Amino acid sequence: MLRYILKRLLMVVPVMGVVTVVVFVLSRVGPGDPVTIMLGEFATAEQIARTRTALGLDLPLPAQYFAWLAQTLQGNLGLSLFTRKPVLELIAQSAAPTVLLTLCAMVYAVLVAVPLGVLAAARAGSLVDRAVMAGAVLGFSTPVFVLGYILAYVFGLRLGLLPVQGFPGLEAGPVAVLRALTLPALAIGATFVALIARVTRASMLEVLNEDYIRTARAKGLRRPVVLLVHALKNAAVPVVTMIGIGFGILLSGVVVTESVFAIPGIGRLTVDAIFRRDFPVIQGVVLVMSAVYVLLNLLVDLSYMLFDPRIRY
Repeated sequence: MLRYILKRLLMVVPVMGVVTVVVFVLSRVGPGDPVTIMLGEFATAEQIARTRTALGLDLPLPAQYFAWLAQTLQGNLGLSLFTRKPVLELIAQSAAPTVLLTLCAMVYAVLVAVPLGVLAAARAGSLVDRAVMAGAVLGFSTPVFVLGYILAYVFGLRLGLLPVQGFPGLEAGPVAVLRALTLPALAIGATFVALIARVTRASMLEVLNEDYIRTARAKGLRRPVVLLVHALKNAAVPVVTMIGIGFGILLSGVVVTESVFAIPGIGRLTVDAIFRRDFPVIQGVVLVMSAVYVLLNLLVDLSYMLFDPRIRY
């Protein structure tokens, strides 16, 4: 088991190395000069050159990369080109809404999708199964921003049940926070519900045809016990894998969702940084989100040992 854990931990190092290269290159290949945007269109060539030198943007790209990597390894993601605040501070200020939104969407998706997938597998070929799969296809096909606007119009503007914009802050209390995050969590979680439901159904159908399931039924065990205790645990590995992958889907959907609902999270911070060509913020945000995604997938890999003891060896 220890060997398996160490192997997974060592795999993180080259993955993060590739991530740093990709993040750095992608932040540089886009159009636009951040110095020109920062100084304005009336800046002189001398001012632009002096600012580029002060920021180290006149160095060759390899030199810029290794200088940034050295700072990153020391826990310093640099300063924003526009606000001159530390990137880590900007990310920390924007993290709370994004983390809470992702967790709410994840909890909602898992609590809805897993029972639907189990139900569809238990009633395979029935009207219930077809309805669940049709709903999954619809949820997967609907863009996040379209669903977000529909939810905001129906539940916010027409019915007036939930707020459609903003984030009240943690000091407003859990009720106000949950009310503000309900609509964006439903919008961003719909695609995830569809994916988990489909994977759960497929995995359950495969397990329900195994001999030990027929043996459990022959022993007279109740159907809920067979489905939840014997079948679902053995079908959990693909489901857990999809949950880990789904975090990447949620993190990518956060950018659009936070823009639709005007939530001041990491998604909004990323969009603003892209428009400004704020290299340090773009690099810092993408690197942190990539590290979180890699860490979550590592935890998913390690969780396989709980569902399939054979993986430990």
